[in-house]
Amino acid sequence: MADKNLIDGQKVSWHPDRVNQWLSGDGKVYPIYVEISPVGSCNHRCTFCAVDYIGYQNVRLETENLMTRLSEMGSLGVRSVMYAGEGEPLLHKDIAKIIRHTRENAGIDVAITTNATPITDRFVEEALPYITWLKASINAGTPESYAAIHRSKNPQDFERVWANMTTLAQGRERLGLERKDHSLGAQMVLLPENAPGAEDFVKRARDTGLDYAVIKPYSQHKKSLTHKHEGLRYGQFTELFERLKGFSSDSFEVVFREKTMAELDKEKQDYSRCPSTPHFWAYIMANGQVYGCSAYLTDDRFNYGNIRDHSFKAIWEGEKRQKSIDYVAQHLDITECRVNCRMNAVNNTLEEIRRSGKSAEMPKGDVPSHVNFI
Repeated sequence: MADKNLIDGQKVSWHPDRVNQWLSGDGKVYPIYVEISPVGSCNHRCTFCAVDYIGYQNVRLETENLMTRLSEMGSLGVRSVMYAGEGEPLLHKDIAKIIRHTRENAGIDVAITTNATPITDRFVEEALPYITWLKASINAGTPESYAAIHRSKNPQDFERVWANMTTLAQGRERLGLERKDHSLGAQMVLLPENAPGAEDFVKRARDTGLDYAVIKPYSQHKKSLTHKHEGLRYGQFTELFERLKGFSSDSFEVVFREKTMAELDKEKQDYSRCPSTPHFWAYIMANGQVYGCSAYLTDDRFNYGNIRDHSFKAIWEGEKRQKSIDYVAQHLDITECRVNCRMNAVNNTLEEIRRSGKSAEMPKGDVPSHVNFI
């Protein structure tokens, strides 16, 4: 399985300009990638939800304010945004308008991670042409397993999400959009209770016309209320991995995140300090607060200000983030951090470059797809 999009890897290597700025000690490195939570509420209550502790609050980003900040962020060097977050991003009433503005006006690549229940024909027409990739979180292969894991109020949601993904795939073809520029996928967090349905999940994704299916590991968030799957390891799924290989083809890819799964077995990280934070990425909560790391949402050490009150530049170059740079570099105990965090592969690469004592250079060969999603 080639993992053409490097989902189980990193792409910060293809941004040597930003890496070298960081190596120079410049404290004004702007994030390449930002995660944004348009809304705090969610219509599902997944058993593995990392951000259950935030409480699925009924808050949302104000549309005009967000679009103003997005235009500013694009001018400052932000190259990609993923709309996901504490809630279901597509529940924002203006999400299609926001997506279009992000790509067309701010010049920022757009990705969506969604449970796919709110997708409509109108969304396909208005938003899909501006989306680089969309990934649906469908964590089961059967309706029964889906209902138990997603804990949705509507028992028809399993069939509904697959119907919606079919609508997306057919809409992409009807609109004449290139697969490589508008990728569609589905992902499953692999758990003991949904593993028996993994093959059915992959088959359904393939037959729906998606480009890929991702099987990813569970990672325990330090603040999560749920600890049901804490300590889960993936050596027991080797045979499943071998079976799933057979479903990949020229037009469909199964990404079994074995590298990420292997990281869970390490006794410690390969880096003693986090090089990504607060430099290469950021997170904006549904209440407008800007954080340096999604593993520390609601932790004031990583809260730099609110886009409702300040420009992104004022926040990113402000005193709180400058203090955070020093804190992360000198005092943050990496054992406090979430194992297999979002930036783990990026951190490994940055640490390797730093230890080499050399400047970063553009890798040889083809540039990977979706290169701005590091």
